[in-house]
Amino acid sequence: MAELHLANNLAADKEKKTVAFSSVIAAVFLTGMKLVIGLLTGSLGIISEALHSGLDLVAAGVTFFAVNFSCRPADEEHPYGHGKIENISALFETVLLLVTCVWIIYEAVNRLFFKSVQVESSIWSFVIMSVSIIVDISRSRMLLKAAKKYNSQALEADGLHFSTDIWSSAVVIGGLFLVYLSDRLQLAWLAQADAIAAIGVAGIVTYVSIQLGRRAIAQLIDEVSPSLVLKIARAAAVPDALSVVDVRARHSGPETFVDLTIEVAQGISIDRAHDVAEQVEAAVKSVVANSSVIVHVEPAAMVASD
Repeated sequence: MAELHLANNLAADKEKKTVAFSSVIAAVFLTGMKLVIGLLTGSLGIISEALHSGLDLVAAGVTFFAVNFSCRPADEEHPYGHGKIENISALFETVLLLVTCVWIIYEAVNRLFFKSVQVESSIWSFVIMSVSIIVDISRSRMLLKAAKKYNSQALEADGLHFSTDIWSSAVVIGGLFLVYLSDRLQLAWLAQADAIAAIGVAGIVTYVSIQLGRRAIAQLIDEVSPSLVLKIARAAAVPDALSVVDVRARHSGPETFVDLTIEVAQGISIDRAHDVAEQVEAAVKSVVANSSVIVHVEPAAMVASD
């Protein structure tokens, strides 16, 4: 059983690393493609997308490092493993994205009110953004599927980045289309749509980044939802466990560590108490995936007298 568990962990670690590395390759491709076309056309929308993808590249690299580091087994200095590095990775990505959003909004406001930049709405602009959407859909699905399968916040953060790219790329395409109409219909005010699209990109990314950062901080400070604690307590209420008290849980990357105390009848044999504790451990593991459970057993009369 232990050998099977180890083999499953190794297979899971390998898949997570493979998915994370493929994200790095996709980010390199998208960043280079957007940057070249953005500089050639002068489109702030595409340049902002290139910077967004550039940060995704950095984030993908950080994610790849975090996934590799978090796969290390527990040791004397890290008895709960190295899973928290995934939460730190997600928080780092959040900061990078928010800094970029500030620059995008600043530049967009300058273009709207203080300076004029000629934007070329060429067929290449539409092609590159369409290719970007196709790649983003493929990557986000793969990353989010692996994140859900292995409860990995680092992979989830990377997947969310690619998901936001889908929407932000669509916003940029809309802005470029309005620029194209501006040229055809001789409506100069439509040319500002590119800068407005860039603000739209920044707004989308800012919202998603804040949500991601909040979840990362929540796990770093060991925040646990009351519903999880309730689910653990209900699962632990096996026969001969008179009550369940002091339920505690904490997340460390994909793992959840549970510590709880059960009350048993006074005078119960040590062997029977051990059996009950094992039943509780198995019951909790059945409802909390990838968990490590420690069960403390106390005589009901002793707990009542405290």
